[in-house]
Amino acid sequence: MQGIFKGLWQRIAAFRAIFRPELAAFVACLAMAGVAIGASSLLGPDSVRAEGSPVRPVQGHSGVASCAGSTCHGRSVADGTVVRQDELLRWQEESSPTGAHSRAWRVVLEPRGQAILRRLGLDGAGAQRECAGCHASPGAARVADGVDCEACHGASSGWLATHYTVGASHSRNVAQGMTDLVKPQVKAQVCLDCHYSGDAMGQFIAHRIMAAGHPRISFELDLFTTLQAHHDEDADYVQRKGGKSNAMRMWAVGQAEAVKRSLELFSQPARAVDGIFPEFSFYDCHSCHRRIYDGDAGANVTAVPNPGRPLDPGTPPYNDENMIMLLAAAKVVAPDAAAAFDARAKAFHRAMLVGRGETVAAAQALRQSADALSSRFAGSSFSREQTFAIMDSIASDAIGERFTDYEGAVQSVMAVDTLLGGMVNQGMVSASSAAALRVQINQAYAAVRDPNGFQPIAFRRALGGAVRSIRSLR
Repeated sequence: MQGIFKGLWQRIAAFRAIFRPELAAFVACLAMAGVAIGASSLLGPDSVRAEGSPVRPVQGHSGVASCAGSTCHGRSVADGTVVRQDELLRWQEESSPTGAHSRAWRVVLEPRGQAILRRLGLDGAGAQRECAGCHASPGAARVADGVDCEACHGASSGWLATHYTVGASHSRNVAQGMTDLVKPQVKAQVCLDCHYSGDAMGQFIAHRIMAAGHPRISFELDLFTTLQAHHDEDADYVQRKGGKSNAMRMWAVGQAEAVKRSLELFSQPARAVDGIFPEFSFYDCHSCHRRIYDGDAGANVTAVPNPGRPLDPGTPPYNDENMIMLLAAAKVVAPDAAAAFDARAKAFHRAMLVGRGETVAAAQALRQSADALSSRFAGSSFSREQTFAIMDSIASDAIGERFTDYEGAVQSVMAVDTLLGGMVNQGMVSASSAAALRVQINQAYAAVRDPNGFQPIAFRRALGGAVRSIRSLR
């Protein structure tokens, strides 16, 4: 167990090193900064202060207090016989990423959050409209509780009173309204609402919000799940939930669902267009955020050709970080579908040079391929050999030459780390053997630590070195 937690914190440290300057909503779990709520706060006592003024609750939402009994999830010691029973303590943990969700609304009140609100010209009501959809639980009675239990597990009125009684089971809880987070596709949809973008009020992270100072969006389902774990996967968990969680499956399904969500939102005219401009949050940040040179003097073209994007030079490319990962997984787990997905991805990029109608049609075709892959992955076991093969696929020439932009490169490092950790969790690789490769993995993380200093060719070498070292475990 000690080795597992050591590996987790090494992953957290590496993750923090990458995203410290620009982490998305998950910055709450890594910033660890003290709260600064002064008289100058835009969110005054008559709006939505940290004390938690009432908002209209969602029907069936019971609130954190309903889970906090000392015989339920409110113990101070993890000595429960079925579940730990200190889940509320871990949810509120100030010094750990596991407490991130409880601090989610607090970051809106901190100096950075206040500065973003001022730049956007938002008052307290505007903050609730634009921010509470992700930084608090929609419909909860107190925004001060941040992202509470029911934001992920579902409104509890239907199952709260019976989920701990004799004869209770996970399947019965789900039938009574509990969100089935054991299913990767369900969990991905819940997490994507805030950690990518959703369609509900206050859940779409537009470019204007990022321009005001909000961190960029980045999401990897298994890694974020690991950082937020509030439970132990012991024998009882395996019996109740039908087995241990499969990190490799979670990662692959998460990539497919992220592609689906991106294309779903892009296909909506209200989301894809901002006035006469395209909604730039769908496009690769670093394709535009580069240094500008006038004339030939000192010109330094940093763009690298990307065979996955058949676009003209100067055309902002769609952010395809999850598409690249999805293709790498499909080549191994669903090789019969990989070529069709790749062709549709290229057709989607190419359609952007034609028109909106053609692009939406191509997006829908690509989304269908991603949906089919998500279902294939959800039913796959992800064997030891397959997992090694996926890592090889990520670092292969066919996939590696698509790591021309920072976002895709970051996804690839998180993927390799997640897949190796998943094999350790499944007993396919020993923890000591995986720990011995930490230096090589951290070198790959170092190659994407600075988004402004990202060098595609150097990164490919670092990633390839890490995967070659991991390959020795086969």
